[in-house]
Amino acid sequence: MNKLFLLPAVFLLAACGDNETDKIGRASTVFNMLGKNDRIEVEGFDDPDVRGIACYISYAKKGGLKETVNLEEDASDASVSCVQTASSISFDETAVRKPKEVFKRGTSFAFKSRQIVRYYDPKRKAFAYLVYSDKIVQGSPKNSLSAVSCFGGSLQTDMPQAGISGKTIAGVCIISNPIENPDKR
Repeated sequence: MNKLFLLPAVFLLAACGDNETDKIGRASTVFNMLGKNDRIEVEGFDDPDVRGIACYISYAKKGGLKETVNLEEDASDASVSCVQTASSISFDETAVRKPKEVFKRGTSFAFKSRQIVRYYDPKRKAFAYLVYSDKIVQGSPKNSLSAVSCFGGSLQTDMPQAGISGKTIAGVCIISNPIENPDKR
């Protein structure tokens, strides 16, 4: 009996998994007589743990009648690009040390999802954002990667000076709770 209630709940969670994203735009790729056209959609979002970095994701979206009743399965094709969006980037180094899923969206009725995982490289003071799709049975090797470095932007003259209690400065990054020895993991 519990399985009868659990299965619809799984379907609902997979279909409704929505993040705090902004719709940026779309490009129609295939005309469909009934329902929406097939298209590429572009969304943007801010990294929830790293102030000053935003990511943009583009992905294929299947239209037609199946989309109208939420039975479509979108392609695994997606791309991600992340950029510095403020004069400085600030984060808690101990909080970002482990990989974290920063975006997840269902791409079929229940069995396929697309996600972006953030990885932090403490040695190089850089972030890598990986987008990929997975399925319950078999995922896809298609993926895209974007990286943002603390040393990629131009140094701001209004940055606070090093020596702030409990923080360090690395390029354009203000780092709280710095990791003592980034080479040891």
